[in-house]
Amino acid sequence: MQKLPKKLQARLTQRTQENALRKLPVSHNLIDFSSNDYLGFAKNEALYSNIFQLLLKKGIFQNGATGSRLLTGNHELYPILEEQLAIFHEEETALVFNSGYDANIGFFASVPQRGDVILYDEFIHASIRDGIKMSNAKGYKYKHNDLDDLADKFKIFNNQKLQDAEVYVVTESVFSMDGDTPELAALVAFSNANNCRLVVDEAHAIGIFGKNGQGLLHDLGLHRQVFARIITFGKAIGAHGAVILGSASLKEYLLNFARSIIYSTALSPHGVATVIAGYQFLQAQSGQTEMQLLQDNISYFNLRLEALSCQKEGLPLQTFFIPSSSAIHGCLVPGNKKVKSFAQKLSEEGFDVKAILSPTVPEGSERLRFCIHSYNSKEEIGLVLQLLSTYL
Repeated sequence: MQKLPKKLQARLTQRTQENALRKLPVSHNLIDFSSNDYLGFAKNEALYSNIFQLLLKKGIFQNGATGSRLLTGNHELYPILEEQLAIFHEEETALVFNSGYDANIGFFASVPQRGDVILYDEFIHASIRDGIKMSNAKGYKYKHNDLDDLADKFKIFNNQKLQDAEVYVVTESVFSMDGDTPELAALVAFSNANNCRLVVDEAHAIGIFGKNGQGLLHDLGLHRQVFARIITFGKAIGAHGAVILGSASLKEYLLNFARSIIYSTALSPHGVATVIAGYQFLQAQSGQTEMQLLQDNISYFNLRLEALSCQKEGLPLQTFFIPSSSAIHGCLVPGNKKVKSFAQKLSEEGFDVKAILSPTVPEGSERLRFCIHSYNSKEEIGLVLQLLSTYL
């Protein structure tokens, strides 16, 4: 077996020295404050049964998709799902991809063209950044949730009077590391006023915001005023895959030019059935109950943050948290070594809370990332925060 090249080994050594070396975690039976399974769909036994009932009803006994969607993999469940998604999210069309990563690199590597400009929030997801790197367009970041900085960046390129250039503005409705949200109404107004094409990743908003969990844009009545919405199924839906929502012409374009869908084996019938059943479950009474339980837990989490004080510093616990009304709450604990030690302490007490290290987040903004779920009890929330208050 050949040894790793010296340059690569040096990078691993540097990561180790920075206390930032990534390793696959071992699964433990800990109280879950780390997964994206916000509504518990991934482990729901009734939903599990519904998936197999759907496959039996359709007479599908096929394990794999057998090819890409453009060859043999576009099995009969795909059009059912895409029609369901377009109706539920009130959009003209839907195009399903294998993952959120595939959707984002497929979109950003193919849609913005040479000479176009992409203005993206500095905290945008890594998959979008990777797609922008693969694009022929130029990407420039603006300060996190800072509309003034976005406007300043736009003026620079607008003054250059680039002929036939499109400007894409990119954000998330709920940011995956901070759990905060941009001023979406202001972003829509800015994009409309300046003929920009707004693209919003709603991965962490589906199932959390809106009457039926349709997302934050839909909750604000803004879903018809964006160029594209990107939604993933691996969070609240408890499945795998993603969808890009937009016009019929955008769907046709992506089918012809998005390499991540053209050259990738499609999702299996079981994978697509899982998403269909997940959306049906979300709209049923059981799903509505889980959504309400999640909202109650998010409210209770924030109430406990207000009530508790750090025992060593005497400061309110919420001082250390990034304000959030979503299912994601970040407690800032600067330093990889320190935040890892806090996560280890909580693990020893039976709680699974992940430490988010630099370079995943900027150095100095390392944090414990709390993910709230419908199935967390008030007692669990209270105890994990009480323990945290003794560490800080």
